[in-house]
Amino acid sequence: MIRIVKLTLQAEKVADFLANFEQQKAHIRAFDGIKHLELLNDKNNPNIYFTYSKWESEQHLENYRNSELFKGIWAVTKPMFAAKAEAWSVESIAQL
Repeated sequence: MIRIVKLTLQAEKVADFLANFEQQKAHIRAFDGIKHLELLNDKNNPNIYFTYSKWESEQHLENYRNSELFKGIWAVTKPMFAAKAEAWSVESIAQL
């Protein structure tokens, strides 16, 4: 399962967000069930980021979302937002 989350940040909080992501990415990647994690930046808006993650199953993602790790990361990240986060859970149906 693939999870894409769009994060629109306050311009003055981007550096703090990136520093926090750098500190937390190894912990996230070590979480049970995660297979891949990327941080992407919108080419036309430097305040918009996306997380792109692959999970073994929806239950693994839910376990992460209910974990103390996620709650701690979210508590730090959420005040940095300029807009509400958007998230999609998707499945790959074709690869080129």
